[in-house]
Amino acid sequence: MTHLLFPLLSPLLEHPAGIRQVYFAGAQHPVPELAYQVDFPRLELVLDGEQLMKWEDEHGNVQTTRMQAGDALFVPAKGWNSPQWQQPVRTLSFLFGKQQLGFSLLNWDGEQFSSSEKGNVGRRGPRTGAFMLQALNELAWHRQDQPTAKFLVKGLLSHALDLFSSSVQIVSRSQALFAAIRQYIEEHYREPLTRDSVAKAFYISPNYLSHLFQKSGGVGLNEYLNYVRLEQAKNLLKGYDMKVREVAHACGFIDSNYFCRQFRKSTERSPSEYRRQYRSQFENA
Repeated sequence: MTHLLFPLLSPLLEHPAGIRQVYFAGAQHPVPELAYQVDFPRLELVLDGEQLMKWEDEHGNVQTTRMQAGDALFVPAKGWNSPQWQQPVRTLSFLFGKQQLGFSLLNWDGEQFSSSEKGNVGRRGPRTGAFMLQALNELAWHRQDQPTAKFLVKGLLSHALDLFSSSVQIVSRSQALFAAIRQYIEEHYREPLTRDSVAKAFYISPNYLSHLFQKSGGVGLNEYLNYVRLEQAKNLLKGYDMKVREVAHACGFIDSNYFCRQFRKSTERSPSEYRRQYRSQFENA
């Protein structure tokens, strides 16, 4: 599984001329109405088409340039830029915050935004990527050094791709683990499962197991275990003439009174009432 940025950035990184031109905005004021301005450095890229872009350089002069595919604009912290949405264009923006790296992918079809994607990922310490950003800040005064500017921009893009690709791998692994644990519970619900025993079966800590269920499933482990057991209890009540106590034990509930309380909490009926209502509906169908 790869991140959606991979097919977008790979051509820019792998081709020697992937970055056509690097422009530099300044950090001047006042900021024009409707212009973009934030407190962190940004990198604006044109992927396809072209876009008329305005910004203020380090001397305070407003620049207006028609950026083409492969062009990049580096905007320092508190700098501004003003994109003009006219012709069809696809752009990609990166925001380098102190703790997170964010991206925004926009597709303008000439009349409206036909699609957009956003995302963010935690940065690996404050210094990772910071030196390249600082170098681009300083290079704004020597913008004619395009080879160095392109090298730094590619470095930042590679860094961003690495961060987002790693986040996809981590999410994929946690989702696969969550699915495996769910399957394990669905197969072993009759047993006296506990948080510790399930965690031990997968060689993870009990705390991580709880975190995984809350993050990936939005429920607690015990809540999910009860859900699985109660669903099985419903099937037994509908299909067999077992006593309530026998149903409870067959589904992993040691205490039949606890089972009845949980069943009523879930269905607003006792197990016996649930069975009678089901069979009455079945006979009258």
